[in-house]
Amino acid sequence: MKNIDFNCDVGEGIENEYLLMPFISSCNIACGGHYGDENTIDKTIQLAIENKVKIGAHPSFPDKENFGRKIMNISDDELEKSIVFQMNLFEQCLHKKNAKMHHIKAHGALYNLIAKDKKTAAVFVNSIKKYIKNAYLYVPFQSAIEEVAVKNNIKIKYEAFADRNYNDDLSLVSRSKSNAMITSPIKVYQHVLNIVQNNAVITVSNSVIKIKADTFCIHGDTKNALEILQKITTLLKTQNKQVV
Repeated sequence: MKNIDFNCDVGEGIENEYLLMPFISSCNIACGGHYGDENTIDKTIQLAIENKVKIGAHPSFPDKENFGRKIMNISDDELEKSIVFQMNLFEQCLHKKNAKMHHIKAHGALYNLIAKDKKTAAVFVNSIKKYIKNAYLYVPFQSAIEEVAVKNNIKIKYEAFADRNYNDDLSLVSRSKSNAMITSPIKVYQHVLNIVQNNAVITVSNSVIKIKADTFCIHGDTKNALEILQKITTLLKTQNKQVV
């Protein structure tokens, strides 16, 4: 892999997108579930266009109170209606800018849930089917959502997390734990390079587990996200790899 895609979750109220966009190649824009409204979506799409960054929708549980990071006890029907509402809003904003959607990526607790729960994964896929015909779905390797998406003929790209630690089952270490995040730019770089070169991740138990990645996420709300992106972009160039 000579070209590496870095994606960021953006449009989430941090307002650092203008700093991050020059260092990433795709972005996931909050579309009203955990954060965002028409105004924030419009502004973030415009920034992505100006920086030639691929545009993605970032739907979630409708839970702004907890920033979409807690599983909601809602019915399948309520969840589907919320995802459809978020995707409709996002499509309207894209249309205004004459922009195209490159991908969809679920957010937070919803992302983690559909990675392991086929029932919710099926609800999610059913919710996005009509929106994703010409786009990709970002999914974790060997996940429930990967299986459901493939069965429904949805194009996928495997996503790994550059700034998160992994458990042996390839789930992310819970944010409630002190070692959930990787914030050292050098350690993020080593983490990414190991996945790129070896198709494997070193977990928190020091196990080496097979993984695949077409795109790497750097969380836009990580305090030193810009520092991480600047450093790893520079270091990857020394390995003849570039962010595309």
